[in-house]
Amino acid sequence: MKQSDIDNIFIYHAPTLTQTSKYEELRDMARGFAGKINEHCPESREKSLALTYLQQVVMWANAAIAIHDGEKKDVT
Repeated sequence: MKQSDIDNIFIYHAPTLTQTSKYEELRDMARGFAGKINEHCPESREKSLALTYLQQVVMWANAAIAIHDGEKKDVT
């Protein structure tokens, strides 16, 4: 990994207007899914983990947008 890649990961990425709307849409979708998990799943460790992992999904998706949105390189 290049130092510039490391630097890009560990700096503050101020959101653009288009990124802000993407973050909001992802949070709204996750909030809806979290509501369904809460509605259908009994209180349990598994339910807690499902909600925790959903929170992580949003965090990593937001990080992908913050770090790589607008990039023109292949990440496959």
